[in-house]
Amino acid sequence: MIDDPDRCYAALQARDPRYDGWFIVAVSTTGIYCRPSCPARTPRRDRVRFFSTSAAAQGEGFRACKRCRPDTSPGSPEWDQRADLVGRAMRLIADGVVDRDGVEGLARRLGYTPRHLHRQLRAEVGAGPLSLARAQRAQTARTLIESTAMPFTELAYASGFRSLRRFNDTVREVFDLTPTELRRRARSGASIGSSTLRLRLPLRRPIASWLITDHLAVRAIDGVEQVCAQGFYRRSLALPRGEGVVEFAMRSDHVQAHLHLTDLRDLTAAVDRSRRMLDLDADPEAVDAHLAADPVLAPLVAAAPGIRVPSYPDPFEAAVRTLLGQQVSLAGARRFWTRLVARTGGVLDHPIEEVTRRFPSAEELAEADLAGLGLTTRRERALRHLAIEVAAGDIDLRIGADRDVVRASLAAVPGIGPWTVEEVALRGLADPDAFPETDLVLRQVAARLGLGDDAAQLRARAERWRPWRAYAAQHLWTNAVAERRAA
Repeated sequence: MIDDPDRCYAALQARDPRYDGWFIVAVSTTGIYCRPSCPARTPRRDRVRFFSTSAAAQGEGFRACKRCRPDTSPGSPEWDQRADLVGRAMRLIADGVVDRDGVEGLARRLGYTPRHLHRQLRAEVGAGPLSLARAQRAQTARTLIESTAMPFTELAYASGFRSLRRFNDTVREVFDLTPTELRRRARSGASIGSSTLRLRLPLRRPIASWLITDHLAVRAIDGVEQVCAQGFYRRSLALPRGEGVVEFAMRSDHVQAHLHLTDLRDLTAAVDRSRRMLDLDADPEAVDAHLAADPVLAPLVAAAPGIRVPSYPDPFEAAVRTLLGQQVSLAGARRFWTRLVARTGGVLDHPIEEVTRRFPSAEELAEADLAGLGLTTRRERALRHLAIEVAAGDIDLRIGADRDVVRASLAAVPGIGPWTVEEVALRGLADPDAFPETDLVLRQVAARLGLGDDAAQLRARAERWRPWRAYAAQHLWTNAVAERRAA
């Protein structure tokens, strides 16, 4: 976006909320940076600068606007699309890797030197990994300040700061307010509990929220997930420093979320995984406009504007669930998932109602007794092979993994075919262009709509849907469900 400043300024003049998160607007005369939809008076063109990230604006001495709160805008969908070094780095930083492992740990995960990584990020987004992580820590700190009654000393360390002084200095520098003033302005002063947070997760409209709710409900695993009254969905999360339970309720302009964490330092990771799980950083208008250019897809897009592609919070979980779901019905796959969790899933120290377990890790599955789950011998072997390879680090199924490398690694596992590989890319790596062309339901819908009678024809037609083939697939699946319900 910032390579086209005229387009950025036009979005600013229109106060277009679709571009919130795509770029930051900084005003030289006030020293403030805003989101494009800020309701303040539009500054003159010669007084504004555009940045890719808040960190880049902060690095130039600008402070966050107190009115539009640019730190609470949706994330940029660019990092979901891009599979290069910068895209992977931004996904990992969003998950809190720099706070946990430092820049050196981030560089190791990516396979580059810290110097090369810093140079690439500076060139692309205007800030290095430390600055990006600092901006994220400031956002986490603000969330905890406004959502909890935690003492600031505890809050500083939970946000990722190494000292109370650095916490105070950063909050004052970024928001032009002290932590005490931020808490006073929030006027909440209390939380549900010391480790539970109420949050509003921002999104871009439109959103087909009913589809996300339905998708989660029909795939819920007993013990790990629970579909509650009033559209609430609850599930456990395995996080870097502990466990958590997240609750979602879809709204028209945001997602209401409750996060129950055993370690508040996991807040950054929990929010990031929740957002990816619900695909909240998507740009629905761009996706819809692109897919609606195909006359066959246009009616499907009109029937479900703002469609999202839900995913799982952990790529390894996606791989296991997909592997067990090969060539069986959704009901059959759900039975396998539930049996596996009952046998191997860890019991939560702090269960909430029916959510009592977490999905097993690769290390747990590598050592588990898989006999008696009803799996075929071939599938049981494939599952154990996958778990052993992931546990040993020979297959990287972590957030931020190289999508092409993951595809090649999974394809080399006996018992895993092209459908499973693309499903993992779609539901585990959140690749917006993943497309399981051999999927039986996709092929049936495609044939009925005149898109082709076999996988090769469907693949050829899908070329015009790039880079949003995952959304096209979701439209086709949604159409199949609608047709079954209408029959």
